[in-house]
Amino acid sequence: MQWTDRIQQVKLWLVAAAVVIAVTSLLVSHYLVRDLQREEHNKMKTWAQAMHMLNQADESTDLSLVIAVIAENNTIPVVVLDADGNVADYRNIDIPSKDTLAYVANYGHRLYEMGNYIKIDFDNSDYYQLVCYDESTMLKRLTQWPYIQLGIVMIFVVVAIFALLSSKRAEQNKVWVGLSKETAHQLGTPISSLMAWVEVLKESYPADQLIPELEQDVKRLERIADRFSKIGSQPESAYASMNALLDNVIAYMDKRTSQKIRIKGHYPAHDVIVSMNVSLFEWVIENLCKNAVDAMEGKEGKIDLWLLEEDNIVAVEVIDTGKGIKKKNIKNVFRPGFTTKKRGWGLGLSLAKRIVEGYHKGRIYVKSSEVGRGTTFRVELKRR
Repeated sequence: MQWTDRIQQVKLWLVAAAVVIAVTSLLVSHYLVRDLQREEHNKMKTWAQAMHMLNQADESTDLSLVIAVIAENNTIPVVVLDADGNVADYRNIDIPSKDTLAYVANYGHRLYEMGNYIKIDFDNSDYYQLVCYDESTMLKRLTQWPYIQLGIVMIFVVVAIFALLSSKRAEQNKVWVGLSKETAHQLGTPISSLMAWVEVLKESYPADQLIPELEQDVKRLERIADRFSKIGSQPESAYASMNALLDNVIAYMDKRTSQKIRIKGHYPAHDVIVSMNVSLFEWVIENLCKNAVDAMEGKEGKIDLWLLEEDNIVAVEVIDTGKGIKKKNIKNVFRPGFTTKKRGWGLGLSLAKRIVEGYHKGRIYVKSSEVGRGTTFRVELKRR
């Protein structure tokens, strides 16, 4: 849990850093854009004054400075409209080869409707001109840059979180594989000894009815050790009857579950044959049933195992009448270390998910759950 909490903290810090960088970038860019907009507006005021002087020039007017000011604008798109809305002049506009004046006129009117214009009034006349201007290419790029930067930062955060999760997953894999194989190795010797003692007891007390039960439990321990030994390696699959597998699970759980809880299977009339590793998949269903029993909390209830065939899918649904799962916890039930029990490692469902999805290329998920009513887990396998 500590590692999980640390991962959550790192992810939160990364997201917080991304937000701070993004907000700072947006604020800085906002102020830069605002200053550039003000500067370009002032330039257009000067340019409009130069156009005014050019239009009212006489023989005594020195036009060299006026022409220099007008010619200096080579970045800001400008359309000059007369009082009738006709184009009097335009600069720095990329226009198509056809309908040049119509395109420029429409462009100028759009700028006017946006409020990007300066009115030039002429002395002793009702005639006027409108200098309509747009933002320069550099200003538009600067306006877009914060969003590009925000996208880059978000990509960085996603990659960092993915790398962090991959590292965590790889470390967990190593721990699980090592722990599983060591557990299988340590169980081997006492299981062999127990099997030998069972044989001795069978010879000494051939009529004792408890010895066969003891023998079955020892064999079960052997199967459990075999399951642990297969973690970390690709287990072998073979075609087997899902009906028989579920019957074995029900028979095993019935003997070890309170009489208050009824476990029942619902199958098609024919055998449903699926390619699977029987030992590992049986453990998955057992784990779901044990969780269902725990969810009853000692009260009366029932567990129904439904075997369904849908197109190329074989599905097993484990339905209980337990306490249910809160909505906020449903997405976390398969996360390693997550548990709502007072005792437990929180690895059962995580390992079940690995067996179903990693080894069998299937799918396991919470189909439905309601607090106080029960939960339905669904496992899907392809027929192959």
